Amino acid sequence: MHLLTEPFEFAFFPYALWAGVFVGALCGALGVFVVLRRMSYIGQGLSQSVLGGVAPAVLSGIDPYLGAVAATIVAGLLINRVGRQHGVRPDAAIGIVSTVLFAFGVALVSANRDRAVNLNDLLFGNILGVDSSDITLVAATTAVLAIAGFVFWKPLTFTITDAAGASAHGIRAATVEAAFTIALAAAVVVSIRVVGVLLIAAVIVIPASTSRLFGRSLGPVVIAAAALGAAAAVVGMFVSFHVEIASGPAIVLASGAGFALALIASTLSSVLLVRRARAAHA
Repeated sequence: MHLLTEPFEFAFFPYALWAGVFVGALCGALGVFVVLRRMSYIGQGLSQSVLGGVAPAVLSGIDPYLGAVAATIVAGLLINRVGRQHGVRPDAAIGIVSTVLFAFGVALVSANRDRAVNLNDLLFGNILGVDSSDITLVAATTAVLAIAGFVFWKPLTFTITDAAGASAHGIRAATVEAAFTIALAAAVVVSIRVVGVLLIAAVIVIPASTSRLFGRSLGPVVIAAAALGAAAAVVGMFVSFHVEIASGPAIVLASGAGFALALIASTLSSVLLVRRARAAHA
């Protein structure tokens, strides 16, 4: 019992835990749509693009969050636009836009040594440094996107699963896809403090992939992915505290362990079903 209560003796832990839960749930839910679009790399691409906005913001004395928001939205819209061009695949569009913006940010940092950007926190996150304002931002973002997803559920799911069919039925598929990209960009921005640029793709893709191993209906899969993302954050935070490793990697490792267990269970279940089917026809 002491293992569960000891972390709460430190003031930073509840803030970090809540931040992890909100980010895990938000990224897990959005990740289902990302996986369905077969654009699992987009989370990593948008997160890399952040440096292209954070670096000039910091060097100009502007709030880094504003730079991050601007960079991710611009990156998302550019990826969406470039990926629609003839002869350019979506994964290529992600790679082109994200690496160019990332290189732009690195170039600014290397050229100006008077005001250095804290690349360590940006790349790996600093969940232990979150405060009440960070929690409010993450919670508000999660609530707004959850409400938007509920209100626009039908056009969103139709567009994500069959954009051509959605357009044929009068849905503005391009607008819906652009809005989803902006929503994903917002999730990436609020997640940077928790897991960092290098690990955001994992918290988006792994819970979604885990939930899809067992779920078939989209609604339950989204809910399960959000729950798995939140659970991985809780487990990862406690492991991080007791084993004394970085929180971001601990959350991703917990999520990865959950995926491995689910994959094993799914494989065993399939084997048993095959054996039972053979036995029934024997």
